[in-house]
Amino acid sequence: MSYEKVFNEIKKVGVIGAGPAGLVAARELKKEGFEVVVYEQNADVGGIWLYNPNVGNDPVGLELTEPNQGTIYQSLRTNITREAMGYMDYPLLVKEGRNHRRFPAHHEILLYLKDFARDFNLVELIRFNTKVEYVGMVGEDKECVSTGEDGRNMDGDPMDERVPWVVRARNAGIVEEEVFDAVVVCNGHFRKPKIAEIPGAQKWPGKQIHSLNYRVPKLFANQTVAKEVHMSIRSTHMKHEKDASIHIDLHHPNVHLHPLVTYLDEDGIVVFGDGSTIIADSIIHCTGYSYSIPFLDTNGMVIVENTGVSPLYEHIFPPLLAPSLSFVGIPNKIISFPFFELQSKWIASILSRKVKLPSRRDMIKTVEESYDYHQEKIGLYKHLMHDIGNFEYCDQLADRSGEARFEEWRKEIVTETVKLLLSNPVTFRDMWDENYMLELLDKTPTVIIDS
Repeated sequence: MSYEKVFNEIKKVGVIGAGPAGLVAARELKKEGFEVVVYEQNADVGGIWLYNPNVGNDPVGLELTEPNQGTIYQSLRTNITREAMGYMDYPLLVKEGRNHRRFPAHHEILLYLKDFARDFNLVELIRFNTKVEYVGMVGEDKECVSTGEDGRNMDGDPMDERVPWVVRARNAGIVEEEVFDAVVVCNGHFRKPKIAEIPGAQKWPGKQIHSLNYRVPKLFANQTVAKEVHMSIRSTHMKHEKDASIHIDLHHPNVHLHPLVTYLDEDGIVVFGDGSTIIADSIIHCTGYSYSIPFLDTNGMVIVENTGVSPLYEHIFPPLLAPSLSFVGIPNKIISFPFFELQSKWIASILSRKVKLPSRRDMIKTVEESYDYHQEKIGLYKHLMHDIGNFEYCDQLADRSGEARFEEWRKEIVTETVKLLLSNPVTFRDMWDENYMLELLDKTPTVIIDS
């Protein structure tokens, strides 16, 4: 089958998710003239920034019973300044009647995302309260691609030979299917809890929850988790990527650091790797999240594991299915909103034929070389394969789509914030040198009070 004969141009694109990644992807696709449909399982935009005080019935979070069982706790503030966090062409301004702090609270971010959706007329594209149950290749195309019987040219332009996708979604008990020329997956990866496997955990008598279900501290009042906090971490003296030694100092007399937990005894004792023990009332598993895209069916051409999604060219395109399938927001250690913006601009420019992808063969080669480099030369663990942690990738994204790179002031603010966070993780938001900040702000868009 020749897909070039079936689709001359991409016209209709489905976007999965209306969080910060899905919203900016929808905007960039809309700017290029595509018909865009956004699927969102919640009743509003925002993704994980849509705070829900309720938690599910499973405290550890392995069974998600709440539609928006996200990661936001009541007192959460951003760990990056508003100046650096906003989209590049839509700054996170201080607005009258709202939170004015440099590191805003989560509800300020939700209002910002709602403003973004309103100002770019995105709400009309979104199907709220609609849960995606299945995304897969259409009919016979699925078998052709997976078996290699489609006769595609591995050295040609991937845009000339591509597959359509079907999206099946449920709203108010009604299931509907729709076919798209391309699908962009923006469902996030902070939803499926990762739980440490600790011997004895099943019989330990205390309360255990994952941080997914943490909302307010009062539930732990006077317990050995609030009155006293014992943190179990891999090392109290960690190495940064650039081998800068970073010491954890939490500046609280009731906070104690320990090596990893090795055993939980049924009499309530917690045993650490150095042999020390404590009796605790509760354990909060702050062990992160696993990647999960349960609705996606690619016949094995995209593998979603706890540690990542592969193979992906530049963390976005699966070589055998590009460009009709792409992902926004897979990486970690990024400036999320403007990062999503750059990824979305590149995707939109490729789908509109303004920019070309390499051949499938070249994309596969690049992916293999990247994995080999990270595993052999850097020695990174598999769960770190999507960690970015530098601006080089961001600059390359911008260059590929002919867009502006991150501004130098933005990079400086983020670099300084990371330094403060690593040295003082509790108080870093209050440690800014205002004179230094004012110098940087001279290079930024004017931050004004706006109604």
